[in-house]
Amino acid sequence: MDTRIQFRISEDQKQLAQEAARLRGKTLSEACREFAEQLASEAVKMTPHEKWLKRKVDEAFDKVDSGEANFTSHSEVKSLMEMKKEEIRSKYKA
Repeated sequence: MDTRIQFRISEDQKQLAQEAARLRGKTLSEACREFAEQLASEAVKMTPHEKWLKRKVDEAFDKVDSGEANFTSHSEVKSLMEMKKEEIRSKYKA
């Protein structure tokens, strides 16, 4: 059984999308259907780890887009790692 999907876009976007589909020899409905099928097929092909990784990457980009992300320079990371290494070394020194 086929399922009907509806969504809203602006009239300008609809006209542009219809023209782009027409240039490819398709209707807008056919182009949307093919795109949805492609998305579904990609989702099926992804392993659980790939799905997890994609979700984490998407979350990271969402943080960047919302301004929540904290960026650390390479030199800061190197310095922090050296401090952590020294902390571990000092625990095990005789």
